[in-house]
Amino acid sequence: MFLLRITEALKKKKIDYALVGGYALSLHGAVRGTIDVDIVIRSSKKDYVALEKALLAFGLAPKLPVDAQQIFDFREEYIKNKNLVAWSFYNPKNPIELLDIIITHDLQKMKTEKIHFQNHEVKVASISELISMKKKSGRTQDKEDIKALESIRRKK
Repeated sequence: MFLLRITEALKKKKIDYALVGGYALSLHGAVRGTIDVDIVIRSSKKDYVALEKALLAFGLAPKLPVDAQQIFDFREEYIKNKNLVAWSFYNPKNPIELLDIIITHDLQKMKTEKIHFQNHEVKVASISELISMKKKSGRTQDKEDIKALESIRRKK
């Protein structure tokens, strides 16, 4: 499973991350279909460069012709002027394997928790963090995700 292979690769390279997006919702208990894996990392040049090296070594390729240095240096401009929220990678040998690094958030500022999944421990954004992220986006799917997350939070 791509999710577990990627999270294990990040752990091996000591790259701190948190899952966000559809997989994070599913691991919290919300039913949500998704293909891509969405993560957040610390917003530092060192972390962006380390992540890029790890992903390239893993066999992934960036979708855009930009590198970690450019993403970090021009992050605010990309977000504001190009509406870029994710730095995306894919597996050229299996294009359904997609990874998005959400560049609009910083792991250092997020509440996370560890969840056990198929004998692996994965780091996931907290329910309250996911709700906050989804409220900012305002997409129709995110509004539905918020309802599901709030329902789960009430049950805990």
